[in-house]
Amino acid sequence: MRVVSGTCKGRPLKAVPGTGTRPTTDKVKESIFNMIGPYFEGGLVLDLFAGSGGLGIEALSRGMDKAIFVDRDYKANQTVKTNLELCKFSDRAEVYKNDSERALKALVKREMAFELIFLDPPYKKQKLMEIVEEIHKHRLLSDNGYIVCEHGHDVTLPESVGSFTVRRKEVYGVIAVTIYQWGNVHEQGEL
Repeated sequence: MRVVSGTCKGRPLKAVPGTGTRPTTDKVKESIFNMIGPYFEGGLVLDLFAGSGGLGIEALSRGMDKAIFVDRDYKANQTVKTNLELCKFSDRAEVYKNDSERALKALVKREMAFELIFLDPPYKKQKLMEIVEEIHKHRLLSDNGYIVCEHGHDVTLPESVGSFTVRRKEVYGVIAVTIYQWGNVHEQGEL
């Protein structure tokens, strides 16, 4: 596992110890960023089920200004902090040990809006639609932002959730990626 591109290209990242976390492969990570970027001119990213922090760190390497990492697992949070230090991104990140529901409530109170939100929950306990609905309800996604949902290939997410619509879906073996954006962006062109 490594940073695929940007200022930290090629930098190896530590994995979360144990078998409870499934990191996004470099191939899938590269494909995701080719669909939504591949590079950015600033912005705020939320990595809600951070694991090792690979997706949020990739976004920082590719030009995002700041990242918020949330994971309820202590080992995952320590791994994120280690990986941020390896990439010298600690000053551009916040790391929280929390579950997704409480984290979203805290972000709503802070009145935050993200250009990029990564949702990669454990496949067996997925609550993706409830989370996307909360993001929509509280406008946690900026107008031209993306929600990137990683899920099992056997799960089909709806074409729309509130005003969010699917911009792209891809399957990579047992992993699938569904990307949402606000519905009004279709006037600006499809992905």
